[in-house]
Amino acid sequence: MLPYAGAHFLEACSLCSKPLGHNTDIYMYRGNNPFCSQECRQEQIEIDEAKERRWKVAKKSNNKTNVRTGTVAVA
Repeated sequence: MLPYAGAHFLEACSLCSKPLGHNTDIYMYRGNNPFCSQECRQEQIEIDEAKERRWKVAKKSNNKTNVRTGTVAVA
């Protein structure tokens, strides 16, 4: 989920869109993604890891289906 429209990237949590306070801790992930809590940050990490695992499985599956076996006869 993206922060609410028009927000500066350090004004809202990248996951839940909760406004970030000026004198509160901000938890960063992947360079420029701010989070309001360690829990939101961890949830995003788990979402990204799950996407990566699904992508790797899909890629491996696609590689298997593209393998051609059999005999080719040329006349």
